[in-house]
Amino acid sequence: MAEDQQQFLHLLSTLLSTDNTIRSNAETTLDGIPVETRATYLLASMRNTTVGEDVRQMAAVLLRRVISNEFEDFYNKLTPENQVHLKNELLATIQTETQAGMRRKICEVVSELARQLLDDDGNNLWPEFLRFLFESASNGTPEIKESALQMFGSVPGIFGNQQSQYLNVIKQMLQQCMADWSNYPVRYQAVKSLSSFILLHDDDVAIQKHFQDLTAGMIQIVAESIQKQDDDTLLKCVVDLAENTPKFLRLQTEPLLQMCTQAVANEELLDSWRQLALEVIVTLAETAPASVRKNGATLIPLVISTALKMMTDLDDDEEWSTSDDLTEEDNDSNSVVAEAALDRLACGIGGKSVLPHIIQSLPTMLSNTDWRYRHAALMAVSAVGEGCHKEMEPLLTQIMDGILNFLRDPHPRVRYATCNAIGQMSTDFATIFEKKFHDKVIPGLLMVMDDNENPRVQAHAGAALVNFSEDCPKSILAQYLDSIMAKLEAILSAKFNELVERGTKLVLEQVVTTIASVADTSEEKFLVYYDRFMPCLKYIIQNATTSELRLLRGKTIECVSLIGLAVGAEKFTRDASEVMDMLLKTQTEGAEMADDDPQLSYMISAWARICKILGKQFQPYLPLVMGPVLKAASMKPEVALLDADDLKSVEGKKAMMIGSLCH
Repeated sequence: MAEDQQQFLHLLSTLLSTDNTIRSNAETTLDGIPVETRATYLLASMRNTTVGEDVRQMAAVLLRRVISNEFEDFYNKLTPENQVHLKNELLATIQTETQAGMRRKICEVVSELARQLLDDDGNNLWPEFLRFLFESASNGTPEIKESALQMFGSVPGIFGNQQSQYLNVIKQMLQQCMADWSNYPVRYQAVKSLSSFILLHDDDVAIQKHFQDLTAGMIQIVAESIQKQDDDTLLKCVVDLAENTPKFLRLQTEPLLQMCTQAVANEELLDSWRQLALEVIVTLAETAPASVRKNGATLIPLVISTALKMMTDLDDDEEWSTSDDLTEEDNDSNSVVAEAALDRLACGIGGKSVLPHIIQSLPTMLSNTDWRYRHAALMAVSAVGEGCHKEMEPLLTQIMDGILNFLRDPHPRVRYATCNAIGQMSTDFATIFEKKFHDKVIPGLLMVMDDNENPRVQAHAGAALVNFSEDCPKSILAQYLDSIMAKLEAILSAKFNELVERGTKLVLEQVVTTIASVADTSEEKFLVYYDRFMPCLKYIIQNATTSELRLLRGKTIECVSLIGLAVGAEKFTRDASEVMDMLLKTQTEGAEMADDDPQLSYMISAWARICKILGKQFQPYLPLVMGPVLKAASMKPEVALLDADDLKSVEGKKAMMIGSLCH
């Protein structure tokens, strides 16, 4: 047996190899050992203090995996005596282990066994574990108290159907450990365990009420963790509680908001900590808005001013405005997080609580010589429009008078932010915005679309024009069609040449989308411009066949089909057949389209539009288009489950058609 155990220890050390082949062979050998034998060896290896901690931790990880995935296969094969031996050995190992990291791994093993020994009826089949928890948390050394709390936090439902009679004991245990001011790790684990227990009962108001008087002590310990800045887990726990059980925090809303506001405003804290503290505030604004308005009235101005300041945390990248590729925005940056927080705060507690502080800050920020402040102010206007809709609407003229001049700002990032604000307000305040400001917005955006030296700004002006034209009454847009189409035609021609000469495509992708949007809104009034655009668009579809041009080709396909719908069958039928032949050629002559090919969704939508235009004449194409359609239908989408409020928020906040708004 000793020799076998030594061989097993060697096998475990082999599993730690960085050589994939050696490690894979070791895993195969391990899987070949009967599970009950494997579990016995793993327990012995875990307890063997003569070997390295990395090997012992590997044994603990594997034993936990066996208990989690193969419990029925091994536990029921043990004799009753061996089952008792296993449980006693594990509890004893926690008490004798001297290495903190190893003890945590052992606790994870014990927690998993405790979870498995809670049957479907809520009967706890390991009462000794419960006694161990209470005794260790009450009378153990600080290390053992910490271990007991870790295990309770891992399996907060361990009391099963006996929980109601243990509630006072559980509360006393947590209260006592949270008051152990000589041992921070014990207090830390007590807050984690309390959070786990409350989250487990997120729909049980009675239990939350029973434990509610622990929240004051909990906030003190979270504040201590913020001072230490060594582990942000407790602040993350508060975020989870704010999201799922805001009523549990209700009695301590004011001190909680004070703590988080101070943390957000403290620029000496790490950004991740400040952002988590801001997340607590914003989440409470969403889940308990009345409580935040009542208890945070004096704090909201500081939260808003701090968020605005965070939005100025931008790098002055000289290549940003000339980059042809839209790199994904850094969602962890202060500027992005703070902008999203303003949006959510406004939607949560409403415009009356938010807009006055935004309006008060705008003049100073917009007159700042540092472009970052002007940029932040304009992005703030974009962010709060949805949540402050009712309060902003009467002020639209004042706001537009204040920001329109920034379309001529010397800094490209500020011009970009102005386009962003106009585009977002076009959506948030449609169609009032379009009716009131068309004479200023359309000429202003067309002017920025001449900014050839800053293609990213130029493209964003086109994106803002998309938002504006989507909800603009046709009679109003018609007044500007000549100037709009002349501008788009000139840019299409120039950017097509740039694509050929330099390979740059960002503005070309956007201008194609803008043409599509204008055609969609203007409908039959687009007829006079049809012949000026269709030849170039068809050329792009026919020739933009390389992988880096797939998105451009997809957007052009969309554009052509929308133009077809706008002008009708009489004008479009001849080109429709040619376009269909081009699209079908994509799949009949080339390699099969990849699942992530952006052209696929554009093609399917275009086929639907062309089918609508051609009617029965589309019938010959049906056998050819059904393959890709069925393939798309069989793909497993990435699904997000939204409740009614989430859905309303998503629908209310349209993304600008340029894609993600990069700041």
